[in-house]
Amino acid sequence: MHKVNDATVALRELVFEYARRRLEYDPAPLDSPQSPEFLFTNAGQTITEEGLGGPETLKIFEDVLAPATISTDHPGYLSFIPTAPTEASKLFDLIVSASAIYGGSWLEGAGAVFAENQVLSWLAAEAGLPATAGGVFVQGGTLGNLSALVAARHRAIEARKLAGLAKPDSWKFICSFEAHSSLKAAAAVMDIEIIKAAVDENGRLQGASVQAAIDAAGDGLFAVVATAGTTNFGIVDNLDSIGEVTKANNLWFHVDGAYGLAGILAPSSKPLFKGLERADSFIVDPHKWLFAPYDACALVYRDPENGRKAHTQHGEYLDALTDSGDWNPSDYAYNLTRRPRGLPLWFSLATHGIAEYRNAVETNIRVAKEIGDVIRKRPDLKLVREPELSVVVFTKDGWSLPDYERWSTRLLEQGEAFVVPSSHQGKPNARFAIVNPRTTLPALIAILDSMED
Repeated sequence: MHKVNDATVALRELVFEYARRRLEYDPAPLDSPQSPEFLFTNAGQTITEEGLGGPETLKIFEDVLAPATISTDHPGYLSFIPTAPTEASKLFDLIVSASAIYGGSWLEGAGAVFAENQVLSWLAAEAGLPATAGGVFVQGGTLGNLSALVAARHRAIEARKLAGLAKPDSWKFICSFEAHSSLKAAAAVMDIEIIKAAVDENGRLQGASVQAAIDAAGDGLFAVVATAGTTNFGIVDNLDSIGEVTKANNLWFHVDGAYGLAGILAPSSKPLFKGLERADSFIVDPHKWLFAPYDACALVYRDPENGRKAHTQHGEYLDALTDSGDWNPSDYAYNLTRRPRGLPLWFSLATHGIAEYRNAVETNIRVAKEIGDVIRKRPDLKLVREPELSVVVFTKDGWSLPDYERWSTRLLEQGEAFVVPSSHQGKPNARFAIVNPRTTLPALIAILDSMED
């Protein structure tokens, strides 16, 4: 299995040829899921004692399994938060997988860590954090938020020890009612409480609401989490006022920008992120709106030492790493073994330059506002909220959830688009999440027109 021989060389060429075909799709087919029964009938039992051989296994993947996965990089994929990796990032992902790089320590992966750190430093600078800021790429926003909150609580624990104070009955953090579900998951894992702060009529968390939540929280409060682009609507909380209140109360200020923080690159939306420079930590997912392949979340700390103290693992077999004084990415989040998942983004940024990224993000925001204008002019459609970044949410008069579901199913079956229904305050709606620069206004108008069929 590990030798370079005629069989592995032949398989390599087959794999490269398949990758070449997939990369040359323009666009890739949208495809759709299949039932377990269908997949077993057509793929059969693929894990056997003798093995199927590389060519046969690749054929099963290409003919049966791949068509049963939705192409998230299709311009018509508008559900959840899609992905739209650049060609350069996808190509370099092949190199990362082929290179067997361990990205957890400087000793083993110095070159890769150096490149990742340049990207993290750039993100920190865009956010207005000091040059000493830094962090790590983790698997996704859920792990990024969890790791930041663990670091925040660790700092609070150490501060209470230093002050001679006992542990509180319960640790707590504040976020808004429209914050991401990962924060609830993090609270469950950490066995802590969430204090929900009310948002304004536009779904935006304000500093005054945070202060009210702080006043009512009682002992054990250690952090406030703001959102820079909510998943459902793309709303950016008032980071400036929240940051001011948080700092005045000596609390950790974390910003969940998994989807929306990339909007800081666009000149039109950059003012929305005023106050981000106050953050103690933030996250942004390159696989969402920074055009990188799955999976990558950039976790950045104002003072990385807070992350290192909270997350460094200790063991005799790790002493050579932990005692070295080197920058070891595994020390800055809840992880040890890690792939250098920031490298595809690094390669694409280095290839194209930051200006191309600014243009691409700006394009998405412009298209979102343009389709919002179209929706506003149609008497049977209504915007739920004005688009702020690149998420557009709307309803159709007289439609209930089954109507949205039938429309969604038909679009996917026809290979035109993937637009699953969403909801707000118990009412169903349609939602476009636009993060692919190849998603065009005419294509979105055609999707709207299909609601009349």
